[in-house]
Amino acid sequence: MYEGMNAVVRFLKNWTLPVAITAGALAYFAYSNCPYLQFTKPYAMPVVSIVQPLLIFSMLFLSFCKINVCDLRPKMSHLWLLLIQIASFAAICLSLYLFPHIKCGVVLEAAALCLICPTATSASVVTLKLKGDGADITMYTLLINLMVALVVPIFVPLINHHSSDLGFLQYFWQIMAKVFPLLICPLIAAQLVRHFLPRLHKLLTSFHDLAFYLWAVALGIAIAVTVRSIVHTNHSIGELFAIAVVSLVCCALQFGLGRLIGRHYQTPVSSCQALGQKNTVFAIWLGYTFLNPVTSIAGGFYSIWHNLYNTYQLRKQATGKNYKSVKQ
Repeated sequence: MYEGMNAVVRFLKNWTLPVAITAGALAYFAYSNCPYLQFTKPYAMPVVSIVQPLLIFSMLFLSFCKINVCDLRPKMSHLWLLLIQIASFAAICLSLYLFPHIKCGVVLEAAALCLICPTATSASVVTLKLKGDGADITMYTLLINLMVALVVPIFVPLINHHSSDLGFLQYFWQIMAKVFPLLICPLIAAQLVRHFLPRLHKLLTSFHDLAFYLWAVALGIAIAVTVRSIVHTNHSIGELFAIAVVSLVCCALQFGLGRLIGRHYQTPVSSCQALGQKNTVFAIWLGYTFLNPVTSIAGGFYSIWHNLYNTYQLRKQATGKNYKSVKQ
């Protein structure tokens, strides 16, 4: 029985993405078509709006528990990566503000979502497997989470569709109240536990796969919400296809620019992963919470693209055919 459980765990680890996507989609259709659960439907989204941020917070907290911020140092390459994410996001938001009736507005929102999304907390694992610099990408993960918490509340009100009756400052603080604690408080809490509760810190860091399982659950929920957005959207198939394509373009562009900048600063692997591998659970949550809900599917598609690319890279690494990189 023990061997059977290990086999199941290995299967889930190896096929987390397809399992989470399939489970999330099937769970939505099963739930929406079950007559015995009709009375719970008015409470479904309010519950998700609470559970999903808690899962993201917990994932980041457990990841940051393994980080001692005193050992991390920002680099010039981080500045360029931050400028790419922030400038591209700001440019799209300002364009949508100046041209609010543009036909491809939803597609541009989806692109903005893919570009500003912070680095995945699991990116350091992939970076180390590709012989990259784990400390470098960890530092950038902290920086981009901080910047997202500051930048998103500034620019999202410009393209907001849900609370047009609110003023800019009111909506700014509304978003800040949700995004900033979600991204920054886990870091603060983790460092407080590290310094003042060492036994608890040791216990938390001993659960090597707990953040992984939380991520799988959060991804399944996010996919279910994405499927709901697709089912109930009044947008055309062509527009949905365009969102899938723009997420692919954003993914390829960011991996490429990250590699280009990294080669210049002797960090090709970590910079590539820092810019290209995203916390897509957060992107999906951000999309259905603050933007047009259908844009959340961009996060779902991006999850597929960046995982496929990393699977390809890891496969080449395993077979000894990986690209030649500057030693990090």
